[in-house]
Amino acid sequence: MNHTIIRVLPGSIAEEIGLERGDALVSINGQPIVDRIDYEYFIAEDALVLQILTKDGQQVEVEIEKDPEEHMGLVFENELMDHMHKCANHCLFCFVDQLPEAARDSLHFKDDDWRLSFLMGNYITLTNVTEREFERILARRPSPMFISVHATDPAVRCHMLGHRQGGKLMDRLCRMAQAGIYFHTQVVFCPGINDAAVLDRTIDELSALYPHCASLAVVPVGLTGHREGLTPLQPVGAMEAEALILQVAAWQEKLLSKLGTRFVFAADEFYTKADHPLPPGEAYEGYPQIENGVGLVRQFQDEFREALAAHPEGIRQICACSVVTGCSAAPYIAELCDIINSKAAAVRVFPVVNRFFGPSVTVAGLVTGQDILHTLKGAQLGEKVLLPRCMLRSGESVFLDDTPLADLQAALQVPVEVVDVDGAAFFSALQRKTVL
Repeated sequence: MNHTIIRVLPGSIAEEIGLERGDALVSINGQPIVDRIDYEYFIAEDALVLQILTKDGQQVEVEIEKDPEEHMGLVFENELMDHMHKCANHCLFCFVDQLPEAARDSLHFKDDDWRLSFLMGNYITLTNVTEREFERILARRPSPMFISVHATDPAVRCHMLGHRQGGKLMDRLCRMAQAGIYFHTQVVFCPGINDAAVLDRTIDELSALYPHCASLAVVPVGLTGHREGLTPLQPVGAMEAEALILQVAAWQEKLLSKLGTRFVFAADEFYTKADHPLPPGEAYEGYPQIENGVGLVRQFQDEFREALAAHPEGIRQICACSVVTGCSAAPYIAELCDIINSKAAAVRVFPVVNRFFGPSVTVAGLVTGQDILHTLKGAQLGEKVLLPRCMLRSGESVFLDDTPLADLQAALQVPVEVVDVDGAAFFSALQRKTVL
């Protein structure tokens, strides 16, 4: 497969050797390039022979000497350099199956691509990976990868994924560990299905693969208000959340003594649902699962308090404003704003009830523009509105319901400032005036 170059970075090796936009990469050191994984693997050498098909149709070979870690400076028309692999599962808890009809088409695409696991941190199941492709994983040794386990019990995992190949996971994880591949894992916690003894087995068998199995996150099943025709599932309530927290804590104590790591971590949502105090920051061991909502609130709070302690004069510069967040995070954000409000201008926190996905969806990252507008319309908002960047599509100023940020700002008639999910950035955003 040839890979068309759409850009050559200025000052790069590729520019130096005369490669141009429109040229195509055919092979590296005689090896055809299947995808981005192959490309990154083969360019990590100090001597390369590139076969190039120029934009005017000529086949040329270019010899290069470089440092192994030095990049070529090529940008291809397809970042993955291949088509994306689709999901072959029929998971009981699939969030995509629970999307409202109004959700954009791109949200309905289900990917399950091991390349994106390595390149972007996407969680994958490995059920759509053939043995031949799995051998390529073992040969390329991409680390770390991110694996959706849900249960190591083969029958339970097959049932949860709706795939007859789901029960073969542990054999593959063992082979990955033997090949020197490191991976993080997750369990989507479904009460009555993969809890209790099933979860004990999962934690026990995965922790046996430590350190190659580096961590395990347990996250609550997400149930929207659009489950018509789907398998009934029990939501995670306060009682289930408290039991899970205690189960994880018991395993953490055992594994910390045995392995020197807590290994398994419960998502922040469990603590919110159970009204249970969050663990201290050090209990998250560097936050290996923070992208999974594990320790995000604790890190945010600690960052905020550290920024406040380092710059106490900043409180005097805080203006009256409004903060938008999901219902789960709202009590924690309000706790921080209470510190501000005791010494400075009033900061209001608005938890947004999710009408787009359903009120059971409480995380900030799934809040939509129209739901924000519904919550804030007619309220006294102060000088500006702050909202977390996770509410917007990656790299865009658009919410999940296709509402542009500019439209929300126009409707509210106050500046709307997007803030990184970082406590220090939040403290800074409360202070500065927004100019748009």
